[in-house]
Amino acid sequence: MKIAFIGVGSMGSAIVPHLVAHGHKVSAWARRAGAVAALGSVEPLISPSDAFTGHDVVITMLADDAAVRSVLLDSGALMSATGDVVHIVMSTISPALVAEMQPLHREAGVGYVAAPVFGVPAVAARAELNILAAGADAAVQRVQPIFDAIGRKTWRLGEDPVRANIAKIAGNMMITMAIESMAEAGTLTESYGLPAADFLEVVTQTLFACPSYQRYGKNISQRRYEPGFRLALGLKDAILAGDAAADRSVSLPGAAVVRNRLQEAARMGWADKDWSALAEVGHSESADAQPQTAASSVSSSGAP
Repeated sequence: MKIAFIGVGSMGSAIVPHLVAHGHKVSAWARRAGAVAALGSVEPLISPSDAFTGHDVVITMLADDAAVRSVLLDSGALMSATGDVVHIVMSTISPALVAEMQPLHREAGVGYVAAPVFGVPAVAARAELNILAAGADAAVQRVQPIFDAIGRKTWRLGEDPVRANIAKIAGNMMITMAIESMAEAGTLTESYGLPAADFLEVVTQTLFACPSYQRYGKNISQRRYEPGFRLALGLKDAILAGDAAADRSVSLPGAAVVRNRLQEAARMGWADKDWSALAEVGHSESADAQPQTAASSVSSSGAP
């Protein structure tokens, strides 16, 4: 297939080589100068509008609602589409924007498949992404060879694209809560002399033996947060979860706490590190806490 890829960041640059390796002819556009050239045998596109002409499939991997709106809608790229093209939206965007884009795709004659993914760039580089796909059955079937080239499994979530996006938002919400729970648990064990690294090794091999807990538990125990999934993007997704919940009058008290702590982590300067740097909020609070003195302990107990 002739594929146009819009958005060659850390995820896009890991995905595109697999498409080329599977025999697809790939063109790409990126805001950052040199990003497409670094991919080697990929033809650069002059503008996003060029992606929607002369290609079978357009894949977009853009950071957020604002980027999607600017690159696809405000630029007129989507409405410039010609031919029978399917648009795979791999960005994690709000349900409100999904609802706005669906009629625009119908008007432009473009198939719309939502396909956000679970997996960091290292997972994408191994072609082991879990792809959350929702859209018209015929459109999904048409692009399934692309999903097979870049992913471990495609999870079909129905014909309404919003289902894929809300699944991604809810899943990312759960990861942030897992990170916070490991950070808090590690702080508790350390206060009793058990290193967080020892505790997290136990629970990530027993009670919570899954890749996310293991990956982020290791980051937390080592206090090393090299970019995997940027905390700023995790905060963006936490805000999306809160907004989506408000639109349906759904209460998410735990998620609200974690969102506030992500905001604090960003204020502390961790926005460009992996989102497991959320744990540093707890470290900072523990360092700032003053141990209770004997005198205050007696006074607070009410003893004479």
